[in-house]
Amino acid sequence: MIPLPLARIAEITSGALSGMADPRAVVRGPVVIDSRDVRPGSLFVAFKGARVDGHDYAAQAVRAGAVAVLASRAVDAPAVVVPDTAAALAALATAQSAALPGATVIGVTGSAGKTTTKDLLARLTARMGATIAPVGSFNNEIGHPLTVLRADHETRFMVLELSARNIGHIHALTRIAPPRIGVVLNVGTAHLGVFGGKEAIAKAKGELVEALPRDGVAVLNADDPLVRQMAARTEARVTLFGRAPEAAIRAEDVTFDERGRGSYTLTTPSGSARISLQLYGEPAVENSLAAAAAAYELGLPVATIAAELSEATPRSRWRMEVTDRPDGVTVINDAYNANPDSMRAAFAALGTLGQGRRRFAVIAALRELGEDAAELNNDLGRLAGGAGLSGLVVAGPEAGPVLEGAFAAAGRGGAPAAATGGDGAPAASRETPTHPGDMSATGDISGTDEMSGTGETPIVHVPDAEAAAAQVSQWLRPGDVVLVKGPRAMSLERTAELLLGGATQ
Repeated sequence: MIPLPLARIAEITSGALSGMADPRAVVRGPVVIDSRDVRPGSLFVAFKGARVDGHDYAAQAVRAGAVAVLASRAVDAPAVVVPDTAAALAALATAQSAALPGATVIGVTGSAGKTTTKDLLARLTARMGATIAPVGSFNNEIGHPLTVLRADHETRFMVLELSARNIGHIHALTRIAPPRIGVVLNVGTAHLGVFGGKEAIAKAKGELVEALPRDGVAVLNADDPLVRQMAARTEARVTLFGRAPEAAIRAEDVTFDERGRGSYTLTTPSGSARISLQLYGEPAVENSLAAAAAAYELGLPVATIAAELSEATPRSRWRMEVTDRPDGVTVINDAYNANPDSMRAAFAALGTLGQGRRRFAVIAALRELGEDAAELNNDLGRLAGGAGLSGLVVAGPEAGPVLEGAFAAAGRGGAPAAATGGDGAPAASRETPTHPGDMSATGDISGTDEMSGTGETPIVHVPDAEAAAAQVSQWLRPGDVVLVKGPRAMSLERTAELLLGGATQ
């Protein structure tokens, strides 16, 4: 952060100093919203949440070293009191960004793959100069300005991830740190119920390219028609990436190894190089290619791009993490979030990595799908039920359509109508529990190996992540592979952590 005295912070945020705040006291950063993250010189921003009010931790934050608190009411500590802490945080980040004209801002958006692409691109830009990028998925009206406020006079690149929960959100984020390069990955089905359709999602994602200056660059996915159409929405120069022949930055001769890691020839106007990814799944090819395209526009040599991408490993947690246990069981932890598109990609990766092995999956009903929720969750169940699994666990509420689809795909015709779960959903099967949480009748799956072609695949409904781990643990034996994936609200990373014998951080 660029050091600022409290008087200047109050001026930027239209706030008033209170609690004996010294106007000459200097905030040097970091700016934090969790009192546990306070360091000497910090500014603690107090938000009132559904369960916790940050204002109650003001004094604790100052004792831990915070210079002051940015608050929406008086607190028992030195503070800058503002009408709205979120608006004040955005104003402060906007001012800091404007004070760094030499930093190149790169925005990344899309329905899926934003975090992975951002991580890869930040690795590439770090070869050219000091880079800041969000930790994990700090990509909304709070996380975005917090990331920008980490920049200082040494920063050459800000690689920022921009999310949208509605029309206008990305536009607001681009006003905080105006991008010169905008990367749009795809338009999918994430938050479909919130937006009402893919065209509305495309409208929201396209706000990034609309924000680009005339001398900027829009890096667009040539393989997604809705993204390609965004070329007409910007005055910036357009660069296409993808597998299509007209893409300037292309992935050619794409192959995958036995663990689902992609390799391809990166082809550019100034040469080509082979990339062998350490990331899993087909989406990693698209994500790495997008990062390569943006880095190429910044002038990074093709050979350097290829070398860096070939060495890259996951930076953000719970996104296609593949871990082999000592007993030979492989756990695929892709639990950060899920939508219909990412579910299909995850099951494709499971099929590749699990060839010749018993495969299991832990999933949950998808959220934010609007009036299409029942149909799309039924499709998810059909995907899982037809994936040749040795066992399927569906965790959490609203599981009925998923279970119905799974039974239909497995040729079982659904569970008996009288057997229902605690949420009204059909229970697992004739040999599985009749309500969530009952683990007493899961059956022996020793004869359900899909490779032997005998028995029926158990399909079990459980209430939560912990119960899912307990259930699938009863089935696993050395050499098996299990996929864990679901919506953020289900916290299925806990399932994966338990399967790996650890605890969530």
